[in-house]
Amino acid sequence: MDVYLGVDVGSVTTKFALVTEEGDLVAYNYLRTQGKPIAAVQQGLKEIQGEFPSRGEIRGVCTTGSARYLAGVVLGADMVKNEITSQAVGTLHYVPDVRTIIEIGGQDSKLIIVGDGVVVDFAMNTVCAAGTGSFLDQQASRLNMRIEDFGGQALQSKAPVHIEGRCTVFAESDMIHKQQMGHETEDITYGLCLALVRNYLNDVGTGKEMLPPIVFQGGVAFNKAILRAFEESLSTEVLVPLYHEAMGAIGAALLVHEEIMRNGKVTDFAGFEASEESYCTSSFECRVCPDGCEIARILQNGEVIAHWGGRCDLWEGAKSAQAKSV
Repeated sequence: MDVYLGVDVGSVTTKFALVTEEGDLVAYNYLRTQGKPIAAVQQGLKEIQGEFPSRGEIRGVCTTGSARYLAGVVLGADMVKNEITSQAVGTLHYVPDVRTIIEIGGQDSKLIIVGDGVVVDFAMNTVCAAGTGSFLDQQASRLNMRIEDFGGQALQSKAPVHIEGRCTVFAESDMIHKQQMGHETEDITYGLCLALVRNYLNDVGTGKEMLPPIVFQGGVAFNKAILRAFEESLSTEVLVPLYHEAMGAIGAALLVHEEIMRNGKVTDFAGFEASEESYCTSSFECRVCPDGCEIARILQNGEVIAHWGGRCDLWEGAKSAQAKSV
């Protein structure tokens, strides 16, 4: 069986997906990045190897997410794709007539507008995290509640309170005020869900026409109270697709399958043994021009194997700093 590997490395979670020639998902996993993307990629690779189909062969690898370049080097990726494209391709595979994609992860959120099967517009959150999963994580911690229980608690609300959600600082002080007023915990939690949705729509959704079918995906889509808050705010049904938490990885796998089929390239996949290699990263300031870009580099067993991060392509693909006029 020929399969294609997609890997989505985000700031909070890392996702792996294996897709067949026919576009069927045969295996996927979902684990915490915990601030260590290389370790997460290696752990995810070990786990997906355990689910690898017998006599299967990986024909292509694509990485996406905030650490896509780093993951691409570790895995020997054939493609490195942006998150917008990967998320959209994954969603279109399961919901071909989708018009609006709401994607909310731990540290960022996205809005993707689709027309005739292609991305026609998109937006991402600003530096504010009040419309992302970390907003609820912080408030759940302050309520001494597991984030896994947050949605179920919120769904019991019958009189949600208004929580000021412009940022986590205001939300915390307002939440404490509502607690001191004697409001029930479930009404406060659903108020926080409504605040997240309100902040998302006022930030990412500003000036965007969100037409149905609307799909909600990402890790935060596990929270059914957020789904209800979106449906109430948008006055329409919002769909949560199967494998919503791994849609970026699935889209990446579908993209590399299409690319390999088009050009017949032999994969550069580093193999499952990459999970056992020793990697570390560092950075330096490029002094070739006045821009002073911070260049990242990754070392494997003490040897530099790649650079990236500049505004130009001077360092792209370079394996040796001595090859450049620094």
